[in-house]
Formats: sequence, structure tokens, C-alpha cells
Amino acid sequence: MNVNVKNKGWANPISISVLVIPALILFALHSLMVINSIVALSGILVFGLLSASIRVADQWERAVVLRMGKFNGLKGPGPFFIVPIIDQISAYIDQRVRVSAFKAEQTLTKDTVPVNVDAVVYWTVWDVEKAALEVQEYQKAIEHIAQTGLRDTIGKHELATLLQERDKIAEDLQQVLDNNTNPWGITCQTVGIKDIAIPEDLAEAMSKEAQAERERRARVILGTAETEIAEKFAQASKEYTDNPVALHLRGMNMLFEGLKEKGSMVIVPSSALDTMNLGAMGGLVSLAKINEKTTEKPAEPVQASE
Repeated sequence: MNVNVKNKGWANPISISVLVIPALILFALHSLMVINSIVALSGILVFGLLSASIRVADQWERAVVLRMGKFNGLKGPGPFFIVPIIDQISAYIDQRVRVSAFKAEQTLTKDTVPVNVDAVVYWTVWDVEKAALEVQEYQKAIEHIAQTGLRDTIGKHELATLLQERDKIAEDLQQVLDNNTNPWGITCQTVGIKDIAIPEDLAEAMSKEAQAERERRARVILGTAETEIAEKFAQASKEYTDNPVALHLRGMNMLFEGLKEKGSMVIVPSSALDTMNLGAMGGLVSLAKINEKTTEKPAEPVQASE
């Protein structure tokens, strides 16, 4: 039996109250000799039939009523009456949105990669009459159709498409489910792909491929930066060739940047010293540093001679 189709029976708080309370009253009247046994039994029988005719459906349910085996209509929600013995409640069908999980194991993709895919489908019964009369166990039917449709969808796409376009795969699968379940009065609102599991060896290979691709991009970016730097240096060399004063000022700035920290040392080629006259300038800087250190030392006390 479908877990979402319930047969509650006749017992409910209203029917039990209609049967028990009058039965106690009739029993008390019979004990007091107010009524005889025939009247008491007749009253209990009448209230028993009335109790059996009262049924209750929850707010989200619809009761399927059969009269002599034929479909008679839908009842609920709330309390309603049926004709005892002649009418029967076939099932109480839930109309809330429900979720069913399904999976496809070891299914080959278009590029022959075995994958395990877990998915869920959210569906609801919008036509209770069709759901009750057209299909016996609609929940199991939905799960089997969803699983079959998922396998077919996996076989039509490559692994990269499955990993990158989950939403599109889910939409295609939802359309397949709707085409099969709409004649049953059931609609599939949403399909979600929970997980796509691939073999560990393939996952490691894909990870290495992605890492190699990132390293390649990093090398390309570094090479592009070196090319741009070389172009800028070439442009700067042209400017310095035509303007030796600018080259001299640039050399002074470089030396200043290198010596502005105390204790730093700068190694300059001799050709650069001759070209930009950095030797004299470096000597001046060194002399200035020596003078600075001399002035920072405290003066030694002078002892008076006796």
C-alpha cells in the first residue's frame, strides 16, 4: 500500500462520542427501568449506524468515496457523512508537497564514465480523482520513472556537462517527469541534483589536470608581465639616451633609495659609476653617514689634572 494513501477506518473523536455517550444514557435508563431492553438495543443500533456514517478528513486530505464499488465523489476536509454499508472510503489522499529521493548508480555518461548521482523530486497531487483511479501506487511509480529518466539523462550528456550544468540537467529531468505524471493528476514541481560521485582515480586525475592548468596560467601571466616590463625598460632607455641629466637623476634616486636605511649596502657596477658619476656621489653619502655617527656618540668626560 502506498504510504501516502491512508485508510483511517471509521473511528474518530466525533463518531466515538456519538456512539459512547448515547449508549451510556440508554444503559442508565435501562438500569432505572425507564426503558426496556428492546428499546435500549434499538437505540444503540441506531446510534452505531450514525457513528459509522461520520468521517473526518484532515485539512490537507481528500477522501475517495466508493458507492457499491463505483466512484461516488470526493469528501473533505473536515467532517462528512457517508451511507453505512453502501459507501466506503477507499483512501485519504494527501495533497501536500512531498519529496522523494532517488539515485542512479554506476551509470555511464556519454563519454563512458561511470557515475553515481543522487537526486530528489518535489511533487504534489493536484487531481485526487485521477491519482486514485489512474495509478495504483503513484509514489513508487514516480520514483521508478524518476530513476529511469535520470539514467537516460546521464547517458545523453558528458561528465563535464553533468558537473557544470546541474540546473539544466534537473530541468530536463523535470520535463520528463511532468510528461509522465500529468495524466495521473500529479505534477513534479522541482527536481534537484544532490550529488554526483565519480571514481577516485578519475577525481585524482582531474585534480592534477586542474593543478597543471593553473600552473600553466601562472607561467603565462608571469611571461606576459616580463614582456611588458621589458617593453617599458626599452622605452625608458630611449628616454635616457636622449637625456643624460634624467639618467643622472635616476641614478641618484636609486642610490638614495638603497642607502636611506642605516647599515644598508648597495653594489653598483663600475660602468654605472663612470657613466652617472656615482663614485663621487657615493663617497659624499658615506662621508655624511660617518659624520652622522660621530655626532651621535656622547662626548667623553675630561678629567682635570692635579
